[in-house]
Amino acid sequence: MLIFTEIKSLQQEIKSLKNGTTIGFVPTMGALHEGHLSLVEQAKKENNIVVVSIFVNPTQFDNADDLINYPKTIEKDLSLLKSFNCDIVFTPTSKEIYADNIQSQSFDFDGLEYQMEGKFRAGHFNGVGTIVERLFQIVKPHKAYFGEKDYQQIQIIRKMVEKKKLPVQIISCPIHREKDGLAMSSRNTRLTEAQRAAAPFIYETLKKAKIKFGTKNASEVLKWVENEFKNHRVFNLEYIEIADEETLLPVETKNPSKKYRAFIAVFAGKVRLIDNISL
Repeated sequence: MLIFTEIKSLQQEIKSLKNGTTIGFVPTMGALHEGHLSLVEQAKKENNIVVVSIFVNPTQFDNADDLINYPKTIEKDLSLLKSFNCDIVFTPTSKEIYADNIQSQSFDFDGLEYQMEGKFRAGHFNGVGTIVERLFQIVKPHKAYFGEKDYQQIQIIRKMVEKKKLPVQIISCPIHREKDGLAMSSRNTRLTEAQRAAAPFIYETLKKAKIKFGTKNASEVLKWVENEFKNHRVFNLEYIEIADEETLLPVETKNPSKKYRAFIAVFAGKVRLIDNISL
């Protein structure tokens, strides 16, 4: 496994690959878990070479404390990637990526950026678009792999690829869950013992909401979820939304020809957790 910290040396290595070599790319912010590794595994099956980036991107954090507290486990991450036969790891510094200008570009994602996460995390998706486009320019992958826990992010990246005509295929992979249903996330390591014990409640509520959506309208389901969280001893609900999977617009009247998804964000103390479920 080769490890690069500089863009120039990484690009020289990629340039040396034989013509026809396919590159699968998994961008991460580190603190890797089985969900990340499942992306690496799928990329290994579908490409000749797999590149993983580990970079905690400062421009996508709307909360300075969240950036400071984001878990960093680089030695463990590298050991895990080696055990999964990753070919190349790119671990740049902020200076290497942004030089002396750590700020986001402005993007137009055709309104996808104003829904759900966009309402609560100002500038977040401009930061996501900035770093993902930059990494695509550096790595030049044929396919890039993202987990569906960040489903809105996947749709945003797809929109950016479409609008900028970038030559990369975006592959979405199912949410990887703990045995008790909690969606795997690097932030889970910040949960207290009590918070972690209560965490399966989030997915259990989503599963019940899915059943209710079969017979009730969206507003009734949303009210039910809000009531479930109203007096919860551990979690504070930030939002629950039922939206069209394609446009991410909130559902008003159910259309049998469209696919819908429920999206949720909750706080456990200062730790913010998100999840979603196809309806």
